[in-house]
Amino acid sequence: MAMTEPEFRATGVRIERWPRSLTKAGQVLIKDGKLELLTSYGRVIDSAPVRAVRAGKAWFTDESSAALTVNGKRYRVTLGQRNHRADPEVLTGRFLKAVRGAGVAED
Repeated sequence: MAMTEPEFRATGVRIERWPRSLTKAGQVLIKDGKLELLTSYGRVIDSAPVRAVRAGKAWFTDESSAALTVNGKRYRVTLGQRNHRADPEVLTGRFLKAVRGAGVAED
């Protein structure tokens, strides 16, 4: 069985569940219609079918953050903090586009 490539993957992601930070170097993965939030060690923080996730730009933050609702829990993910080669705004835009492309309700 061939492994499929993820539609989106980002590492070095700050993941917060208001009001606390869960990881400063986590991962966001969209693969096979499923979104996963992972710690830096690969432990699943939360996951759900992408179509059940709500995503949009985070209010009152810079353009590198997105707000998510996964299984009724609100998260803020900040992409591109540790990857100095990637533009955080572009990376966040790619993430939201991947979410939209997978059939997600967007705010």
